[in-house]
Amino acid sequence: MSAQSISTGYRLWLYVRGAIFWAWLIVSTALFAIPALLGILVSFEFAYKICKVWIAGIILGLKVICGVNWEVHGTENIPDKACLILSKHQSTWETFFLAHHLKHVLFVAKKSLSWIPVFGWMIKLLGFVMIDRKSGRSAIHQMTEQSRELIAKNRWIVVFPEGTRMPVGAEPNYRIGGMKVSADTQIPILPVAVNSGEFWPRMGFIKWPGTITVVFGPLIHPEDKSPDDIRSEVQTWIETVMEKITVKDRFPY
Repeated sequence: MSAQSISTGYRLWLYVRGAIFWAWLIVSTALFAIPALLGILVSFEFAYKICKVWIAGIILGLKVICGVNWEVHGTENIPDKACLILSKHQSTWETFFLAHHLKHVLFVAKKSLSWIPVFGWMIKLLGFVMIDRKSGRSAIHQMTEQSRELIAKNRWIVVFPEGTRMPVGAEPNYRIGGMKVSADTQIPILPVAVNSGEFWPRMGFIKWPGTITVVFGPLIHPEDKSPDDIRSEVQTWIETVMEKITVKDRFPY
């Protein structure tokens, strides 16, 4: 779809739909945040169930309001026990989807996010792995120890190996942190490829209608592998699948 083929009227309609979705996101977050925070006083399970309802509402709202659907492949690769999830990160969408699709998902997140009122309090109380990226080796040590403890409690840990949302088609930049965690703890990795950035672009207001493709890959086991070996295997699998599911120049960003 070229820029010339999109009329001004249709683009305006997409902006209106985007605005309605953002209003839905803000209102639903406000409605569920306080119950989730109070739910922590009851139990992690109770608070997480409240969050799951909120998350389901977000992705359903995106589907109904903006026409963004999804299809999932490779679900047979998802193990029964919790493990590390290393996912491509192009959009905010996969943070919602992975928490919706899998049980007891927690994310490795920047420590600075915990300072955001309400949202930051919620992710901290839920037990997200909060790290200070500026602390180097110390950050990886924090991530390793917290991941070991949480996975022992059957909590799935999501690491975005590129560290931040990457534009569609950007040169891959896989960091060593998640691979080091896997090597040190001997916890296997579930790789995930997702082309969400084509529909909910990084820093984009418009949500482009269509179907996001999510692919769960075979488990990558860390036995007898260095962190660099694991990084190479993870990156090769994810980027090979991304080549297959990415439609270049789908929308004029």
